[in-house]
Amino acid sequence: MFVDSHCHLDRLELDKLGLTLPQVIAAAQAKQVEHMLCVCVSLAEFEQMSQLVAAYPQVSVSCGEHPLHQQDVIDAELLLQQCSRAHVVAVGETGLDYFYSPDSKLSQQAAFVSHIQVANQVNKPLIIHTRDARADTLALMRSHNAEHAGGVLHCFTENWEMASAALDMGFYISISGIMTFRNADELRDVVKQIPLSRLLIETDSPYLAPVPFRGKTNQPAYVTAVAEAIAQVKGISLEQLAHATTENFYNLFQLVKKAA
Repeated sequence: MFVDSHCHLDRLELDKLGLTLPQVIAAAQAKQVEHMLCVCVSLAEFEQMSQLVAAYPQVSVSCGEHPLHQQDVIDAELLLQQCSRAHVVAVGETGLDYFYSPDSKLSQQAAFVSHIQVANQVNKPLIIHTRDARADTLALMRSHNAEHAGGVLHCFTENWEMASAALDMGFYISISGIMTFRNADELRDVVKQIPLSRLLIETDSPYLAPVPFRGKTNQPAYVTAVAEAIAQVKGISLEQLAHATTENFYNLFQLVKKAA
C-alpha cells in the first residue's frame, strides 16, 4: 500500500480531469494508495479545504500558508488557532521560495519563523517548501529550533548537501514526480543517498505529474509512478519502497494506520 504524503485536492481542476472528487479518491484506492495528506497553501482557504475532504477518513489535512500565497504579514494567532485543532496533522506548507518571489524575502522569512514557532507550540511536524533558498531555509530552521517539531522537506529538488543537513536535524525528505523528468539526474543521485527510513513519496497534485503522465493534471493515483521510479533508482523492490514510505508517513504525522 502507498501514501501520497502531499497533495492539494482542493486545487484539482476536476472538469479537466473529467472526474469528481470521490472518483479521484477511488482511483487512488484502486492503485493501492491508502491515505492522502491534503496540504493547505492559504489560511484564508483552510476552512473550505478542510470541509471539502471532511467526509473522507483516508484524507488528512495540514494548515499553513505557502510562501507564494501569503500576505505581507501572516496572522500568527489564527495560524496557531487552526493548527491546534485535532484533525490538523501538520503545519504548512511553509518555507522560502526565492525562485518565483525574490522580492518578498523578508516577509517570507517572517512567515516561516511564525510557522516554526507554531509547530513547536502544538508539537506537530512542519511541511517545508524550499526553492533557491538553501542557506536561509537551513539557517532559520536551525536558529528557531525546527528540529523540535520535525517535519519534511517536500517536493525536494535541492542538492545532497541540503538533504544531508535536513536529515541531520531529524527531517524527512519527500520526493515527487520531478525525479522522473529527463533532466533530473542530480536529483536521482540525491535519492540514491537518502536513507529509506527517512523517505516519503508525494504527487504535489495537481502539479508535476510524473512520467508517463507528464503534461496531464496530476492526481494521487499517480504516486505509484513516483514510487516505481524511486525503487528502480535505489535498486530495491517496489514492495519494500511502499512499506518503508508508508510507515515513515504514519510515524512522522503521528497517525494510526488503519487495519486493511
